Amino acid sequence: MKKTLNINIGNSIILIEEDAYEMLTAYLNEIKLHFSKNADHFEIVTDIENRIAEMFREMLAQQQKQVIGIDDVHAVIAQMGSVKDFESADEAEESGYEDTISGVKKLYRDTDEAYIAGVCSGLSHYANVDAKWFRLLFVVSLFFAGSGILAYLIMWILIPRAVTRSQRMYMKGQPVNLHGFIRNFEEELAGNQLINRSRGFFVELAEASGRIFRTLGKTFFKIIAAFIIIFGTCFFLGLLVGLAVFFGFWDANPSDYYPLNIVNDNYLSSMVVAFFVALAVPVIALVLFAIRVAFNTRAINRTVSFALLVIWLGGVMLSIFYITKTVSEFKEEAAFTQVKELKRYDAYTLTLDRSRFFSKEDSVKYQINTDKYRGKVILNDMDDPFNLPRNVRLNIEKSDNDRVTLTQNNSSHGRNFEVALSHAQNIRYDFSQQDSLLNFSPFLQLNRNTNWRDQEVELTLKVPVGVKLFLKDDMDRLNFSFDYWSCDGEEARKVWVMTEEGLKCGVPN
Repeated sequence: MKKTLNINIGNSIILIEEDAYEMLTAYLNEIKLHFSKNADHFEIVTDIENRIAEMFREMLAQQQKQVIGIDDVHAVIAQMGSVKDFESADEAEESGYEDTISGVKKLYRDTDEAYIAGVCSGLSHYANVDAKWFRLLFVVSLFFAGSGILAYLIMWILIPRAVTRSQRMYMKGQPVNLHGFIRNFEEELAGNQLINRSRGFFVELAEASGRIFRTLGKTFFKIIAAFIIIFGTCFFLGLLVGLAVFFGFWDANPSDYYPLNIVNDNYLSSMVVAFFVALAVPVIALVLFAIRVAFNTRAINRTVSFALLVIWLGGVMLSIFYITKTVSEFKEEAAFTQVKELKRYDAYTLTLDRSRFFSKEDSVKYQINTDKYRGKVILNDMDDPFNLPRNVRLNIEKSDNDRVTLTQNNSSHGRNFEVALSHAQNIRYDFSQQDSLLNFSPFLQLNRNTNWRDQEVELTLKVPVGVKLFLKDDMDRLNFSFDYWSCDGEEARKVWVMTEEGLKCGVPN
């Protein structure tokens, strides 16, 4: 019974008998001592150990066993050669004797001297023929239905690449022993520049192009990073200004302004802050990343990154919550209708009345009294960007009888039918008749502290056949059910008449 050991050689775990291990250790120590004066002794010894490990693996596979014995180590030393044999070979070379012993050749791809994948270089080593003839053969074969490309691709897949030193030595037919290893290593050191030159013009051109593209790519990314830094910073400052403007509006009842009055007052400020966080944090992260790319700075601290992520997720979740809550306020729709009969005339003039409606509470608040404002009219600003949408629509239809009527339909949305109906009832719309003059308000108005829920007023004016309608210039601000702009000429759009087929324009007086 012999004692066995587990050793790690050439990144392989090998089970070896104790006496075989002692012999192998002595052999490797002798090799390390011999090459210790060489500047690259570590790389040489590592390559030799890798080759020994490879030979051990082959022995275990061929002999179908699990343990390396002393006879196996003897066989490896005999094949690799001892240091004394190597020194004798060096003395023979110094005395003019040239080692003509060649090793076994194997076919590998030589990527060190490759133009593409090293197939031609590998074939040249195996056949002892210059690689240029194989390259010429593949070029010529392109004219035969491109068969050369297919053959090259097949060999690229089937022929392995020479990765280790022993594979490169097999590829060149060099003896895979101590003498062969050191000669191969010295040839590589001496021939690096020559090998690089032998790779040819196209390889050098490709490498130079790669360097140029990498430089241009870095420059391009730095320019993009600079733009991101500038625009990201401006966008962030814009968000800050917007937040300051919003809270500046706070004392002026922001719920009175559209579109702020879409959101319920109870969570308006929280929603705005959540929106700010959800937009600002990604901008900050993008700017910091751009600064890192542009100036090659260190990455942001992980703790800070995690904190920003948590804050951003909180802002996103709150934003989604408030958006969903606001959208739910538009779930149901309700409407109610009222009909008003107008005095009958053969012709009517339709105009917009911009005078502002004031409730009793408004009159008290603004101190409006008949003595102070006698003969004066307070007007709405039609171009105020914070006004509610002009959801006032006018339909003009043929009356089924000789009566002239105006039907007003108020509609609105809410989280349920009752709330929607309450919003519709709170709509205020001004209309008045002064003889044949019909005054329409361009706006609908809401009671104070009422949120916008898509309130709409639809007016239907029914007149008998033959009645003429004169539309003032400012009436084009209303939404019409008929095609107001279908008439040719500005004057034609001012005169309309009701016919059996419906409303027609451009009829002379």
